[in-house]
Amino acid sequence: MNVLVRGICLVLLLASGQFVVAQQTLDKIIVKVGRNRIILLSELEIQLAQARQQDPSMGDSMSCIALQGMILQRMMMEQADRDSVSVSDEDVEGQLDNRIRYFTQVYGSKEKLEQISGKTVFQLKEEYRDLIKEQMLAERVQGDILEHVKITPAEVEAFYNKIPKDSLPYFPASVEVGQIVVDPPVSQEMEEYAHKKIEDIRNDVISGKMSFEVAAGFYSDDPGSRDEGGFYGGVKRDGKFVPEFEAATFKLQNGEISPIVKTRFGYHIIQMVSRKGDEADIRHILVKPTVTSADFEKSIAKLDSIRGLIVSGKMSFQEAVGKFSTDEAAKRTGGMVADPATGNTELDVSKLDPVMVLMLDTLQEGQVSAPHVFINDMREKSSRIIFLRSRTSPHRANLKEDYGRIQDVALGQKKQMKIQSWVKQKAPSFYLWIDPEYRSCPVLNEWALSD
Repeated sequence: MNVLVRGICLVLLLASGQFVVAQQTLDKIIVKVGRNRIILLSELEIQLAQARQQDPSMGDSMSCIALQGMILQRMMMEQADRDSVSVSDEDVEGQLDNRIRYFTQVYGSKEKLEQISGKTVFQLKEEYRDLIKEQMLAERVQGDILEHVKITPAEVEAFYNKIPKDSLPYFPASVEVGQIVVDPPVSQEMEEYAHKKIEDIRNDVISGKMSFEVAAGFYSDDPGSRDEGGFYGGVKRDGKFVPEFEAATFKLQNGEISPIVKTRFGYHIIQMVSRKGDEADIRHILVKPTVTSADFEKSIAKLDSIRGLIVSGKMSFQEAVGKFSTDEAAKRTGGMVADPATGNTELDVSKLDPVMVLMLDTLQEGQVSAPHVFINDMREKSSRIIFLRSRTSPHRANLKEDYGRIQDVALGQKKQMKIQSWVKQKAPSFYLWIDPEYRSCPVLNEWALSD
């Protein structure tokens, strides 16, 4: 594997999607797995720095736990070699692009990302390409190991019954809640005004009165790219942009400016900065039609009618979502709000937006709120009604109210036991050397060591 860059600081692009900066340390090899895979002290310290960022109260045992995880990953890399497991260059490139895109959003621009890391995006991708590939190989081996691990209701109940009653966790209040979003319709007058505005901007750019970059900074309604002169790097045909936008982008030659493109976000013009195959660097300008108070009155009236259909029993909440919601993502979940990380629809009340929490205080299970205006994930005003499916009060964990949570924990434990069984079976066949300073870790006691 590649040795990490050492200097005044170490910056590592981790699999979890975080940059961690650790102070320089006198480096050394603390683990060898197989004949060519190593773990450096600096790598372990970066992992610990990341863990401390997430939980400053973590104890000293975290060092052993982190080292165990790193050794396990190296073992799986070795197993990938033995089993001829592979990942495609396209998959690795896609993963790198996702990481770069994430950090560009976190830091606000590609330029700020490069400033913080001290490297260009190209250099970052080249430096971490092998690391990402190895992580993906290890994940693929782990997926094969755990592929058939399932858990039955009887096993969940047995797991729950083994937990001492005074050790059961205390859960805060939670809810299952859905929403029907109806974006306000835009008046024809405002549509025409927005179209005329972007038409004038395009004419000024085409005639040379103003550069595309400057025009984007002055006029674009896209906060994600406006401050960068409308720039988006690494755009692909992967569905991350709406279809009309992607289609118009990949019709352009280098330097060419598109005709006006209409999407559900408004009116765009796009400039091709550079293109290599199905990947492009572009600039764009967005002009959104202004939504007036009269437009909101129309969406509120429509939602009031939808609410009437649900309350009267003429239509179920899920049917109304499918027929009326303008939020396409919500249609895939039947309108239910879900945790983006887990997909779980049972949510801690403290994690909901404050407006939603206030509305829920007035609802009983099965009821639908009055229509109201709210700020959506795009930080824009829209309108919605809220449906309360279920509510639980603060309580100790029990199978009736918390079966899904208990099932997740029980399945996680079963998977951990499967991994431990795999290690016990495979460890004797791996060359494994651990620095004597770290052999005192209890979690490593049962692993076979090579001198």
